[in-house]
This record gives sequence, C-alpha cells and structure tokens, in this order.
Amino acid sequence: MSDKDLLANIKKLREMTGVGFKDCKLALDETKGDIDKSVEFLRKKGIAKASKKMSRTASEGLALVKESKGNISLIEINSETDFVAKNQDFIKFCKELSEINFNTKGDLDKLNQVKMLNGITVKDNLVNLISKIGEKITIRRSDFFENSQGTNFFYVHSAIEKGIGKIISVVKIDGISKGKNDDIGNKIAMHIAASSPLAINNEGINQDIIDKELEIIKAEISNSGKPAPMAEKISKGKLTKFLNDNSLLSQLWIMDPKKKVSEILKENSVDKEMKILDFIRYKVGEGV
Repeated sequence: MSDKDLLANIKKLREMTGVGFKDCKLALDETKGDIDKSVEFLRKKGIAKASKKMSRTASEGLALVKESKGNISLIEINSETDFVAKNQDFIKFCKELSEINFNTKGDLDKLNQVKMLNGITVKDNLVNLISKIGEKITIRRSDFFENSQGTNFFYVHSAIEKGIGKIISVVKIDGISKGKNDDIGNKIAMHIAASSPLAINNEGINQDIIDKELEIIKAEISNSGKPAPMAEKISKGKLTKFLNDNSLLSQLWIMDPKKKVSEILKENSVDKEMKILDFIRYKVGEGV
C-alpha cells in the first residue's frame, strides 16, 4: 500500500470511528489495510466506542474562565452526566483547555489543533477521553474579552474551584476609575449571572425572540376572551414588561430592587459616565 493510500485509509477510518491518527495507523497495519477489520480491531481494543457516544446529548459539564492582565477567556465543555463533570480526568482536561483557550483567544478551530502537555492535539485527546470515560464530551463554545475599550470583570457562581463553575458571566464596562468605582464591575457581573439578561437594552434583543414572545402573549389573551381593543392594549403592556425584564439596563438591580441597573451606573459614575459595552453569560447546558 502506497503512503498516499495509507493516509487516505487512515482519514476514512478516523471519520468512521473518531479514533486518533496513531491508533488508526496501528489498526490498518495489523489488518493489512482492511477497513472493516480495522474497525473491529479498534472496537476490540475499546477505542472505537467513542464514536457510538456521539449521538447522545451532552448537557452537563463545566464552564471555565481565565483572566490575565485584564484579558478574559471563557470556555464551556459538556458531558452527558454531572458525575463525569466531577471526574478528575475530565476536570484536568478542562483546566488545560482553559489555558489553551486563553492563548488562542477563544478560537476553537485553533484550540483543537494545539498539542497538549502530553504531545497530542486537543482533538485527539478529546477522543481518547471519550473512550476512557465512556460518555459524549463536547467542547461547546468559547469567548475572549480583550483588555481594550473598557474594563473587563467576571463572576463565577458557586465556584467548585477557582475559575470553574456552572454559571459564569463576563462584562465589559467603559468609565471605570481604578480605586474609585471598580468594585461595581464585579457586582454587575454578579447581577448578570443571577438575572440572565438577553441584551444590554431593548433594541439589542433578537427580533425573532420578540416575535415569538408576542405570539405567545396574543394567544394567551385571545384564549381569555377579552375584547380586541383591550387585548391589544394588554399585549403591548406585556411585551414592554418582557423587554424590560430581559434588558440589562432596564432590569431591577438585584441588590436594591427599587432601582434599575441604569440608575446604578449613573450613581457610580465618577470621572465619566459608565457604560456597559458588552457582556456574556454561560450557564452549562443551557440551550443544548
């Protein structure tokens, strides 16, 4: 078998089984290039079982954050069960991924190609971990907040270790004066973790979400049998409440529900008006 044919068969076998390059080559060498026998060989070794797990839903796992010199990275790695999320091999893998994710600035394509401390790429280490643990594991999403045009803050809810938890929020704020009002940044990050806003303001909420909510509201009112003019007025009121409840600036401040987040920003502005430029909230498994 030529080197070209061998590489083609290795690629095919990897696609079929999800197994790493070296193990696929070994299987083909042992079976003299027979694909079907190679699959059987890998299954007998207990390596190819990883591919059978990929149809399951991974909605547990961990979210991790890393901060250095004002830059912040976020990554979520999912597993099928919370039991695996507490597995030390899984946690060790996640910790190293968090470091790599920071260095690759949240680029998952680059992250998958990086060699880990054991000399094997992230992509192949993932397959090996799936085989070892016996559950579907996925690297779901990542983000990176640069230390520019504002100051970054983060909050980990009920952290199991430093920078590791189930809910993590990051917020970028302009107008922070170090030593004067920087404590408010952590509080806003905490508010985001607790209140789960969809956008900074009403205008930022996705129109599809608004349309869907309005559809639900109208159906609810229609079933109540109220007259059309009244129904229209009620639907507008309910939609306004929905937008205010899900827009960060319009939300009631968790530490003083008599005030809105927008009011808290004004009260804590010192040298210049504070503005929220961006934020994100990770809740493990949300939307899976």
